[in-house]
Amino acid sequence: MPGCCEVGDLDAIFSPSRAESDARGYRKKGLAGQSRRIFRALVARGLQARTVLEVGGGVGALQLELLKHGASHATNIELSRSYEPSARRLIDEEGLADRIDRRNGDFVADADAVAAADIVVLDRVVCCYPDVQALVSAAADHAHDVLVLTFPVERWWMRAGRELINVWPRITRSRFRFFVHPTRAVIAAAESRGMRLMSRDGALVWQMLLFAR
Repeated sequence: MPGCCEVGDLDAIFSPSRAESDARGYRKKGLAGQSRRIFRALVARGLQARTVLEVGGGVGALQLELLKHGASHATNIELSRSYEPSARRLIDEEGLADRIDRRNGDFVADADAVAAADIVVLDRVVCCYPDVQALVSAAADHAHDVLVLTFPVERWWMRAGRELINVWPRITRSRFRFFVHPTRAVIAAAESRGMRLMSRDGALVWQMLLFAR
């Protein structure tokens, strides 16, 4: 990411052990947290034959569920390489290898090489990226129909949490940083690409915004 990370820089933060933990959780309980909220919102809009692009989808649990409920194809682009073995095992277990493409890369820098999709998802990704305008604009440009994002609410407790979360990366000289971007900046970036805010679902920590053409 410009001003942030390159492929491999986040392997220690988003590690193989974290990836395997996420995969075990999905096998036992299915989708959790924000992924469940996104899934429900997208199912309500209809998934039949839809293509999906997820930026920073981790082990790809949300993509698997969307495919099992009507989506036709999913693409995942991810900076951390640590997710790949666990993700591949899940894909093979579900028999969906021919309907999912995974690649490691910087979505913003590689945007021209990434195909657009009917649905674009950024689940807890905006908070990991310094340039919210570049990220959300690129995501909106790739969305034929729907763009859905989850990111931190803009409250004092999240700003305080940001400072605590960023202590360890600074000590270890990791390039990872946690950001609390203004909600208005996220909305403005999507709207500047012709998208319209359809719903906004807030909570104590995470909020979900859904845009459509």
